[in-house]
Amino acid sequence: MAAAAEPEEELAHAEVLELFQEALARLVQDPLLCDLPPQVTAEEIGSQVALEYGQAMTVRVCKADGETMPVVVVQNASVLDLKKALRRHVQLRQARQGGVQHLSWKYIWRTYHLTYGGEKLADDRKKLREYGIRNRDEVSFIKKLRK
Repeated sequence: MAAAAEPEEELAHAEVLELFQEALARLVQDPLLCDLPPQVTAEEIGSQVALEYGQAMTVRVCKADGETMPVVVVQNASVLDLKKALRRHVQLRQARQGGVQHLSWKYIWRTYHLTYGGEKLADDRKKLREYGIRNRDEVSFIKKLRK
């Protein structure tokens, strides 16, 4: 005999999303995660945990105007990984601050390049550690000179 199945409680997408956001808000009160913004993403939590366990590093990307953006990448990240993480960082910041919604990253990488210790990070496949970049090092975001 089959037992009567309990009726499953179904939640609307909005309710599930609200519950998830509430759980994330409680989670970021943890001392390990307290530096994260209130509207944190699961990706940001994963990055913070990876940092704590030494599986990731923070690379500070410095713009010409003096602004520094802390970007988290895995320990064995390539230059391309850093560029993708920088893009994600900027997109999240813009979404939170209500700034420009779309940037042409193709234009940005044609116009600017990243440098470390005066050396251009020209090869996207090259690992950051091959350039000597370690945790908390600063990489500069420099406008390319016209030829």
